[in-house]
Amino acid sequence: MNTTFENKNIQTRPAPDDAVRPTMLNTALNQIESLKRQIFAEFKDALGHNQQLLRLALFEADVLARQTGLPQLLFPELALEKARNAARWQFRQQFLLRSTSPYALAA
Repeated sequence: MNTTFENKNIQTRPAPDDAVRPTMLNTALNQIESLKRQIFAEFKDALGHNQQLLRLALFEADVLARQTGLPQLLFPELALEKARNAARWQFRQQFLLRSTSPYALAA
């Protein structure tokens, strides 16, 4: 018994969603990059010469957001949280270095 079926009249076209997905993805990625630049500009003065720390924090937020499948939704909050933590860490380091107490570096 031959169960193969051939129909040469069937035409396959990509679903409408397939054409929209790359555009939506590019838009989401562009929004994330734009937001990265905005957050970097906002926090770069707080980190002074340690701006690489801010770049790494934003990179980490980007990677974590992309792992969820909804980066455009989660990236803004993750990036702000990471940038704030980096600025806080930098402030504390500067405070400790300026302190004259011999116990300052032990804290």
